[in-house]
Amino acid sequence: MASVKVGINGFGRIGRLAFQALCDQGLLGKEIDVVAAVDISTDAEYFAYQLKYDSVHGKFRHAVEARKSDPSKEEADTLVVNGHPIKCIMAAKEPAQLPWKSLGVDYVIEASGLFTDSEKAKGHLAAGAKKVLITAPGKGDVKTLLMGVNENEYDPAKHHIVSNASCTTNCLAPLVYVILKEGIGIETGLMTTIHAYTATQKTVDGPSKKDWRGGRAAAINIIPSTTGAAKAVGEVLPAIKGKLTGMAFRVPTVDVSV
Repeated sequence: MASVKVGINGFGRIGRLAFQALCDQGLLGKEIDVVAAVDISTDAEYFAYQLKYDSVHGKFRHAVEARKSDPSKEEADTLVVNGHPIKCIMAAKEPAQLPWKSLGVDYVIEASGLFTDSEKAKGHLAAGAKKVLITAPGKGDVKTLLMGVNENEYDPAKHHIVSNASCTTNCLAPLVYVILKEGIGIETGLMTTIHAYTATQKTVDGPSKKDWRGGRAAAINIIPSTTGAAKAVGEVLPAIKGKLTGMAFRVPTVDVSV
């Protein structure tokens, strides 16, 4: 069976960790052929640096180097991991501008956080990709699939843009699913997530007109916030739609949430 060609749009925290998971599971270059990674630079040395050293997860456990696809290039533009070449591509304002067709990309991992809306994500399909997996809650005509909960609802002939929802939704949905499966049922529910701070927060106190508390320094404050996880679970499990609500506390830890 031929390997699936994948392009990663957004080689930040989520994009890199998804790539690392492929490497750790021995899928890279075998079942999955990652042919391109898209970010704000085409400098493969920068891609390699970001991949090799992670402040939270430590050193990357695989061989990494940067190469030039052509000697005439001013800088290395190809990331090589375990001998597998990956083209470094400059980010585009519109997904339709990305070279998925010429690269033969089948699936796109949409990890930029910018194209979570179905209409915007369709740009990847227009560029030549066959399927799009959004690594965040999707909007519009996007099928949300959670492993262990509703992945059996996937219809390859119908679902071309899918979402894996959020980290909190992936924690909450399996619990709710078991309660429903056991016939217990839910009348109403309140969930609270204790959430490590993220890149959307501030390192020092700063302006945040819409969310005053959200403007506080993330590393020294516990910040009450909102979460869409409860609503998202209702999209995956219609039986409890409208029955769950929730809130979040952003806490000063760089990793691990509850």
